Amino acid sequence: MIKRRSAREIELMRNAGKIAADARQVAGKLVVVGATTKSINDKVHDFIVSHGAEPAFLNYCGYPASLCISINEQVIHGIPSSRKLLQGDVVSIDVGAKVNGFIGDCAATYIAGDGSKDSERLIQVTRECFYEGLKFARVGYRVSDISRAVQKCAESNGYTVVREYVGHGVGEEMHEPPEVPNYVEIPRKRADPRLLSGMTIAIEPMVNSGAAAIKVLGDGWTVVTSDGRNSAHYENTILITDGDPEILTVCEGMP
Repeated sequence: MIKRRSAREIELMRNAGKIAADARQVAGKLVVVGATTKSINDKVHDFIVSHGAEPAFLNYCGYPASLCISINEQVIHGIPSSRKLLQGDVVSIDVGAKVNGFIGDCAATYIAGDGSKDSERLIQVTRECFYEGLKFARVGYRVSDISRAVQKCAESNGYTVVREYVGHGVGEEMHEPPEVPNYVEIPRKRADPRLLSGMTIAIEPMVNSGAAAIKVLGDGWTVVTSDGRNSAHYENTILITDGDPEILTVCEGMP
């Protein structure tokens, strides 16, 4: 069942979203040449805890870290390690914060040092995909309207979208109904509900510079592009209102 949030629950989600967004911003500033992904994870973990929240990803379904840090061909779920960032690495950071029983979930992609124009364009288009989808996050539209907008933006720019992993409802749990694909299913396998005021969902384009095909590495978590081409990720938790959608994972200077 898709939940619709009360005014009190929305306030709690705004708080969780703000902490998650601030944590994402902290992480982005730590994406520098020579930094290890574990050092980024540890500093952002401490930031989340210092703000009275808990990292929503840590131990979620057994995940061993507080952030997902995915580099270059890694699409999502990269596990922080001693790996050092190199000049031009494309670094996707996914972060969640849980406080007072509610979760904020967001992601963005950064470049370590100076990146190529191709990498910069991939990141920019992925962000644009989110905002194209956001235009349809309104009462009366269906989830598939968001999906169609994301897919059109990616493919019109020569990119592809990942199909095996999708956006989702978010609130008291990390993943709640409905699923929010980044493409239009033909034939449709998922429910395609109309959006109603009070729903909270995460729209999260995962965009590949090459083919859409992906595979999971032997660690059971890290998802990579099958052709080894770069991927980017951008996500925010949003609230469906009676008017414009509200981004809940928002902070000053957000990417």
